[in-house]
Amino acid sequence: MQPTTSQLVFNPTPVAFAVGVAFVVAIAGLAFMAWRRSGYRKLMGWLELLRVIIALGIAITLLQPEWLETFKPETKPVLAVLHDVSGSMSTKDVTRGTQVISREETAKPLIEPKLWEPLKQRMDVVIEPFSSSQTPAAEGTDIHAALASVLEQQPNLKAVVLISDGDWNTGSAPAQAATRLRMREVPVFAVPTGAETRLPDVELTSFDVPTFAVAGKPLRIPFVIDSSLPRDEVVMLEMKASSGEIITKEVTLPAMGRLQDAIAWKPDKPGEVKLTLTIPKTPNERYPENNTQEAPLSIRKEQLRVLVIETFPRWEYRYLRNALERDPGVEVNCLLLHPGLGKAGAGRGYLKAFPKDEELTKFDVVFLGDVGLEKSQLTAAHCTALQKLVRDQAGGLVFMPGFHGFQATLQDTLLADLLPVVWDAAQPRGWGSSSPGKFALTEAGTRSLLTKLEDSDEASARVWGNLPGFQWYAPALRAKAGTEVLATHGSESNQYGRVPLIVTKTYGAGKILFMGTDGAWRWRKGVEDKYHYRFWGQVVRWMAYQRNMSSGDSMRLFYSPDRPRTGDVLTLNANVMSLTGEPLRDGAVIAQIAAPSGKVSSVRLIPAGEEAWGLFNGTFTPTEPGDHRVQLTCAEAGSSLEAKISIQGVSREKRGQPARLEVLREIAQFTKGQMLDASDPVAVVAAIAGMPEPAIQERRLPLWAHPAWAGLLVTLMGLFWVGRKAAGTF
Repeated sequence: MQPTTSQLVFNPTPVAFAVGVAFVVAIAGLAFMAWRRSGYRKLMGWLELLRVIIALGIAITLLQPEWLETFKPETKPVLAVLHDVSGSMSTKDVTRGTQVISREETAKPLIEPKLWEPLKQRMDVVIEPFSSSQTPAAEGTDIHAALASVLEQQPNLKAVVLISDGDWNTGSAPAQAATRLRMREVPVFAVPTGAETRLPDVELTSFDVPTFAVAGKPLRIPFVIDSSLPRDEVVMLEMKASSGEIITKEVTLPAMGRLQDAIAWKPDKPGEVKLTLTIPKTPNERYPENNTQEAPLSIRKEQLRVLVIETFPRWEYRYLRNALERDPGVEVNCLLLHPGLGKAGAGRGYLKAFPKDEELTKFDVVFLGDVGLEKSQLTAAHCTALQKLVRDQAGGLVFMPGFHGFQATLQDTLLADLLPVVWDAAQPRGWGSSSPGKFALTEAGTRSLLTKLEDSDEASARVWGNLPGFQWYAPALRAKAGTEVLATHGSESNQYGRVPLIVTKTYGAGKILFMGTDGAWRWRKGVEDKYHYRFWGQVVRWMAYQRNMSSGDSMRLFYSPDRPRTGDVLTLNANVMSLTGEPLRDGAVIAQIAAPSGKVSSVRLIPAGEEAWGLFNGTFTPTEPGDHRVQLTCAEAGSSLEAKISIQGVSREKRGQPARLEVLREIAQFTKGQMLDASDPVAVVAAIAGMPEPAIQERRLPLWAHPAWAGLLVTLMGLFWVGRKAAGTF
């Protein structure tokens, strides 16, 4: 770049100028006097002139001379106009007179090239859309990436006009990019679009359809609705199944609140269906587009296998066995280790001995009654096998202690880790009372599907309060960390609080439930199987849910979370049996996952550990919504398994939400820009036009501090000294 002008400039201070002039005048006077004393000798005249020149050089140094070159930019500065094209910009919440228009319509006049023509003589105007790197891109807003990208692409960036609703939901915080812009002295003129308050709106935020359901069994599907309406509204929800069924439910939407509820349905026959839940448009609602959600559901014919292990055939055992046998979806086997018989109990469905490992893996749920390590009961090897069934095979285990206290002997086995409560060693046989005790549901128990004995939470809580009581409860001091207490004793407590009676936990891939009384059979009083059957049926299906997501003859696939969304880390678990029927301990288990777009990903599942019982794990992160086809293969097992995993799309872009003007305000203030009104495009252009012209670049060479200047003065003083010696003066 060639300099526009070049000149010598001085930067004197009044004191330096006065001192310099006085110094030169004094030296000149002394030089003249010395020349006159020498009789006006020619040599002395030249020496004294040199003295004056040196003094003049020193005086010039005090004036700080510099060589100044000025440059004008050869290229125009760049103005970047960034406009948001993400999904939230479709929200209609901008009032123009009597009309209500969308945010993207508000931004349209600001991105017209004609609007910026008055500035094109001074700067280059670049208009660029932005959203995110999501798939699809419009379902996310990354303001940081937009600002950082334009900063990297435009080295001569002068200013940025940011047109957005400020609703960033992916990428780094915009403040990080604002810091870089401030360091480059690039202001951001934020032009917000959208209202700062939420529209009167109803949004169906959650519709949690399970992966599969059982034909002929009631299904409760939870949902969540957010309402920003100014008053309560009574609406009739409608759930449609692709098979033709229509289920309705009347609910009251709370003003400026959230409704959490569930809709019940009983599918008739197996098959693949799609469920669609719809909220009707309310009179004051401004954005009905978020009133519907849909999800696929696989309806299957159920056949669960349950093993009940008990010693004495107490009433709890008898009624539990009868209830499970009456369930057409459950196959029951019993192992009755009656101490007085000297051998295992016999009869229809009874086992003669504890099943071998390969047989035990076929059971989905095991009920462990009043059984321990006593003679002719369980062994340490049996306890290890049960632990592996739960941990590695996603089985369920129900602890149902009794007043004989045999389960207290399990504290020295691997099952102690599975027990979700801390046992009272001082009272191994539990506590009895002549007056019946009552269950008290916790907050978690009120919400849990396990304890749901009626369709609504309120009705279910009333049922639990009126259930016949129990006269014995287990010696549980407290629940362990990581468990969930669903019910406690209604009146009895200890140093840790209320005595826990129904406690759940997860262990490895499986589930655990602790039932701290043996009086559930009394729930039949006056209502027969209504509540007793429903409770234990829900327990069995809850425990076997993951295990039965997809299964074949020698392979089983289950995963978590059971209703995955895009971006979630999906954990794939596979139980694989060898050709001999035993759990496979090592092998190559490959999952080929085909996304709806056709993209195929290969995931290798590795053994869960040396002690793993046929369990293989792997992870996969889906990026596309829709049904993913899974082909699970294992050469060592000589078989394969096909399954389907439905991935729900997660939209980061929330339509109908208020604009986040505070985000844009922070960016503008931090970069020393301005907040401008989107309704006046001309004023926006005028604000940019009011920016100062680009500063002329300067390059200064400080001659007074340059080594060459110092060298010149030293050389002259040296010549003066040598000349004085040659002239014979001191």
